Amino acid sequence: MNVFFSDEQDVPVDGAALRGFAETILAAEGLPPGTEMSLILIGSDQIAEYNRRFMERDGPTDVLAFPLEYLVPGAIPTPVANDPPLTLGDVFLCPAEIRRRAEREGFAFEDFMFLLAAHGILHLLGYDHDDEADAERMESREDQLLAMIGRAL
Repeated sequence: MNVFFSDEQDVPVDGAALRGFAETILAAEGLPPGTEMSLILIGSDQIAEYNRRFMERDGPTDVLAFPLEYLVPGAIPTPVANDPPLTLGDVFLCPAEIRRRAEREGFAFEDFMFLLAAHGILHLLGYDHDDEADAERMESREDQLLAMIGRAL
């Protein structure tokens, strides 16, 4: 798996652990070796700008996911010889906003950071929470993935 990781903000975060978790998720979901994605940590001002520009929402948020492929959860595309690797897209996390929300909701910051990383990556893989059944399926998978690395909310 190829997870591009970039930390462009000031809140201390264990980037190596987050990147490793992203790789764990891709492997657990059965994606082919060489699958690519980006996990990028940014500040509140930058995520507010992305939220406004791409989601037409005001203010900062904690996570944004921008898939490059339309995938269905559990249906992994078959790799084709000599084709470029599957590129999933980008997940942007804002640790400052994640910290604010974690404190407000009574969660440990790091656990909440890993939950939102899983949440964003699952969006790249076609998971969503538009209705109750989809939300339950996504939340269940998030819980399973967190349990794989000894974290839980």
